[in-house]
Amino acid sequence: MTVQEVEGLGTRGYFIRSAFLGEARAVAVRDVALARMASGSLRPAGIRRGADRTQDSSVRGDLIEWVLPEPDTPLGELWESFRTLGDALSTGAYLGLGRFDLQLACYPGGGAHYSRHRDAFPGQSNRRATAVWYANAGWEPAHGGVLRLYPEGSAPVDVAPVLDTLVVFLSERIEHEVLPAYATRLALTAWYYGRAAG
Repeated sequence: MTVQEVEGLGTRGYFIRSAFLGEARAVAVRDVALARMASGSLRPAGIRRGADRTQDSSVRGDLIEWVLPEPDTPLGELWESFRTLGDALSTGAYLGLGRFDLQLACYPGGGAHYSRHRDAFPGQSNRRATAVWYANAGWEPAHGGVLRLYPEGSAPVDVAPVLDTLVVFLSERIEHEVLPAYATRLALTAWYYGRAAG
């Protein structure tokens, strides 16, 4: 992590990095993500947890799959990069992070979106940081699918889901949404938990 990234996280609650993996590795991950999507292994995402969990495409329209460590594969390399990022966030930004979950999400186009929300659930402080990496080559403004961040006390910030872009923000602090996507939109998101969450 750079000094500027640490400062951005502390003052604004987020930072953006335009090249996380490098082009060759990014394309390899994208190819695997597209293959996962084509295989039919992704399932409609839900909202809320436990007994309150439901599916509501008017709120959230993506398909998801949880990603586990896979040594010697492009997704395994991405998983390791997220692990290294979590270590850097812990030491550089003093976040005290422990484990993380990694999820592949596909917005299939057709206006699929995710309404404004926070990633930390009410009454819980387990999710401390969110890191989103995009796997979309050739993305154009007409494709939509922009991530809109709502930093406290300032204007919204839009991030195009362009291949190898990384966005990191504080899960409890930053509200955000995915604007309607009109082309297939792929993202891999890591949620980092505080050490006390196990």
